[in-house]
Amino acid sequence: MKAIRRFTVRTVLPEQLHPLHELALNLRWSWHPETRELFRSVDPGVWESVGEDPVRLLGEVPAARLAALAADRRFLRRLGDLADDLHDYLGAPRWYQAARSPGESALPAAIAYFSPEYGIAAALPQYSGGLGILAGDHLKAASDLGVPIIGVGLLYRHGYFRQSLTREGWQQERYPLLDPDELAVTPLREADGTPCRVDLTLPAGRTLAAQIWKAQVGRVPLLLLDSDIDANAAAERDVTDRLYGGGSEHRLLQEMLLGIGGVRAVRTFCRLTGHPAPEVFHTNEGHAGFLGIERIRELVAEQQGGPEGGPDFAAALESVRAGTLFTTHTPVPAGIDRFDRELVARHFGGDAALPGVPVDQVLALGLESWPGGDPKLFNMAVMGLRLAQRANGVSTLHGEVSRSMFGALWPGFDPAEVPITSVTNGVHAPTWVDPQVLRLGAAEIGAERTEDALASGATERWTGVERIGDAEIWEVRRALRGQLVEEARRRVRASWRQRGAGDAELGWTGSVLDPEVLTIGFARRVPSYKRLTLMLRDPDRLRGLLLHPTRPVQLVVAGKAHPADDGGKRLIQQLVSFADDPAVRHRIVFLPDYDMAMAKHLYPGCDVWLNNPLRPLEACGTSGMKAALNGCLNLSVLDGWWDEWYDGRNGWAIPTADAPGFTEEHRDDIEAAALYDLIEHQVAARYYDRGTDGLPHRWIAMVRHTLVTLGPKVLAGRMVREYVERLYAPAALAQRELAGDGARLLAGWKARVREAWPAVRVEHVDAAGPAEAPELGSSLALRAQVALGSLTAGDVEVQVVSGEVDESDRIGEAEVQTLKPVGGPDLDGRQRYEGTLELSRTGPFGYTVRVLPTHPLLASPAELGLVALPAESAGMDAGVLR
Repeated sequence: MKAIRRFTVRTVLPEQLHPLHELALNLRWSWHPETRELFRSVDPGVWESVGEDPVRLLGEVPAARLAALAADRRFLRRLGDLADDLHDYLGAPRWYQAARSPGESALPAAIAYFSPEYGIAAALPQYSGGLGILAGDHLKAASDLGVPIIGVGLLYRHGYFRQSLTREGWQQERYPLLDPDELAVTPLREADGTPCRVDLTLPAGRTLAAQIWKAQVGRVPLLLLDSDIDANAAAERDVTDRLYGGGSEHRLLQEMLLGIGGVRAVRTFCRLTGHPAPEVFHTNEGHAGFLGIERIRELVAEQQGGPEGGPDFAAALESVRAGTLFTTHTPVPAGIDRFDRELVARHFGGDAALPGVPVDQVLALGLESWPGGDPKLFNMAVMGLRLAQRANGVSTLHGEVSRSMFGALWPGFDPAEVPITSVTNGVHAPTWVDPQVLRLGAAEIGAERTEDALASGATERWTGVERIGDAEIWEVRRALRGQLVEEARRRVRASWRQRGAGDAELGWTGSVLDPEVLTIGFARRVPSYKRLTLMLRDPDRLRGLLLHPTRPVQLVVAGKAHPADDGGKRLIQQLVSFADDPAVRHRIVFLPDYDMAMAKHLYPGCDVWLNNPLRPLEACGTSGMKAALNGCLNLSVLDGWWDEWYDGRNGWAIPTADAPGFTEEHRDDIEAAALYDLIEHQVAARYYDRGTDGLPHRWIAMVRHTLVTLGPKVLAGRMVREYVERLYAPAALAQRELAGDGARLLAGWKARVREAWPAVRVEHVDAAGPAEAPELGSSLALRAQVALGSLTAGDVEVQVVSGEVDESDRIGEAEVQTLKPVGGPDLDGRQRYEGTLELSRTGPFGYTVRVLPTHPLLASPAELGLVALPAESAGMDAGVLR
């Protein structure tokens, strides 16, 4: 018989144990070992059975056990100490408070951070993969540093999916219902106790309402919007049913709720709590891009001025752009959300229109306006870029890829000048470093220094780790590998039971893997570009590596394919089929249901972390960072973060065959062969190269080098500090500079420049220099005649761009210098500019002259996407020196 309604009855804690409730509802426990150990001691058996979830633990511990703890003085002392420690953590000044001194106004009072998913802890399953884990680590690091961030997301009642396998190895999905009463969240309430909610107007007179839940991530509040409430009709209740589920309109409604509803949730939270209003809004990927539309609506409503689409909208757009940061995580156009233009028009026009925000203005923001773009589609990433004055990719290489991918938004500029920078991702070390590794560092450099080093990311080297002995490092590595082997055996046994095997068939699972064998890990989502099955390219070669008589390797593999991706599911099935072979199943395992709980065993327990994507399609790839923090070495294609920080001593680089002309099949063959050779002749050879004491000293030296030099770089603390100093602070200043009439004046200036720009041109360029062939160190006197139309010399900057040229006379590694106006404009509005060009390099050399708009409030010379170059007859060819 099925219940018609389901809810959770919570335990009433004895008064002495009330601090347990506070500790359970602050997700700091997920990265604070002492608090987790306290909860484990409440009831080790129940702690294990509830998946190490404090909220569920307190709901299932027998009353008798709680009564006993309430009378246990030792337990109560520990509880009191940890409650005091949490209060100190929440209230004491940290890095941000020291940087934002009373007289210092550069740093924003608050930042709102929007993401469609968050990987905070396995007990709050609101994530699918790297984007969510990154967002969770961002909030945790911000908390540790005292950065005043407000997180915003959605509360998915089914989360992502749980994965299992059929007997044939085909992925199956199930979506267990999540009860908010069993999660570390609390409802945000008005002063009269009623739950807070936000409402969005939909077409045909419908309304999408959402309740606001708050998760507390250390010092950072995370607001989660939930549409599964009685106020909604059935279709609207399902908007937040599951992560990345449903059709196009379902996804659009999710993203409208995240962006528009998220801004309204932030306003509600600040009104109720007195939290400073955000000066900066950070859009983590394009899913939350509609937040900019809502902020424009707010500003237009405040202005209560001119006509729709007129100066008020334009001024509001400039104000919103100044305080917005857009982070892109995808290196391929296929990874961007694109909606049918008519679908978006229906949800932002007619009776669903936002007051003061005309639908044509909304549609223009997402228009693929460049040659080859699809005018029938609305591009969320393009809207995100147009609504943000600052944008970044998530590794140095990904920044380069993004500048090329989105370069059409800035026609006339070389990719290097496209205003998209990069901040390389990082990972939250207190979450991902195994306690044994933490103790290893603390024993040598002190617990307090170790904790500070893991949290801050403020140093280039972890000094002191060099002093840790080889024997100590190796003993920890062996213990962690042994833990992984035991966990893998347990999971393999459970998986085979799910696949229909009986106990009589499972005796072999007790000897799966060997705690002394070189262990390679591979775990991630399973889109085709990550190449889960590259290792299967030559099955006989792989078997030879697994079964080598003296230098065997073993593989631990995990990953989920999107429920709609049958191609990814087939890759998993191929891998599982190989791993099921009785000849090798003791050396290779596939572990279903990859999540944060599994990851915490995988990263520390593996000796080598494998990553073999198609370069350059891995935006960053943070799993290898987490492995490195535990002394695991990386074996990876030079993509994402590894392209940036591989130094030849912290792991191995898999050669790539990405030159033009290679077919995908040929490329996979070449790179798989290189992978096999590396494992056999370098990785395994070094691992099994033992000294007379039985230790692999050269291997341990690589582990130590990784911890000392790579450890500080991969920290989320380093990443968040970069965001604060390079992006949040400038955005806050730009936002303030547009206060009063600033935004209206900037919008008016931009409109005037855009209207006048067709008349701007470089009419003539000449140069005077040595009579003979120019030599290194000589110079050219440049003169340019520029037509400005209705603009003035103060509206533009005239530049000479020079550098080495290729066979087609394209300038590379360009240097830019400004030419100065001479005299005033003539009667036709032409202005003369002059300057000197130093010939500072030998070989083929060229230059050109260009005109750009300039204004003190522009974040980049390319911001307007406007540039005037010489006509072809007077341009690059005339300026080439050989």
